[in-house]
Amino acid sequence: MAKDSSFDLVSEVDFQEVDNAFQQAAKELVQRYDLKDSGATLDFEKSEHIFTLLAPSDFIAGQVKDVLISKLVRRQVDPKSVSWSGPENASGTMVRYKGTVVSGIDEDLIKKINKQIKAEKFKVKTQIEGEKIRVSSASRDALQEVIAYLKEKDFGIPLQFINYR
Repeated sequence: MAKDSSFDLVSEVDFQEVDNAFQQAAKELVQRYDLKDSGATLDFEKSEHIFTLLAPSDFIAGQVKDVLISKLVRRQVDPKSVSWSGPENASGTMVRYKGTVVSGIDEDLIKKINKQIKAEKFKVKTQIEGEKIRVSSASRDALQEVIAYLKEKDFGIPLQFINYR
């Protein structure tokens, strides 16, 4: 009998690249003419992986988010990996946003993805292992079909397919 082929479905983020993108965005905030004296600030707590954006208006906050997202994209970090909270009122007329860098797949979503793979009746076996799903099959074509299917779907987080053997 032939050995089964497999891949792991994960959601991982390179936090060094996130930090580098933050450093570049913070530098651009200080240098850009339209944002220089706006009073907008961007902070990043490395230990908790949280961005804190403070701006005088929603418009300026949107511009700062765009700057940060463009820096993340240049560093090959998927913008879906940052989930932003709604606007919070800060002191005076300031607006605060919190952006959490999401790494890993939470339990509910992993079960949902697993259920969708099984519902499509691919000729594969799935196994949940912590924050990843191992998908295996005797046919590499079946694995390719699963990958194509998952790429079409939007689960709100970036997905990577690793350890393809």
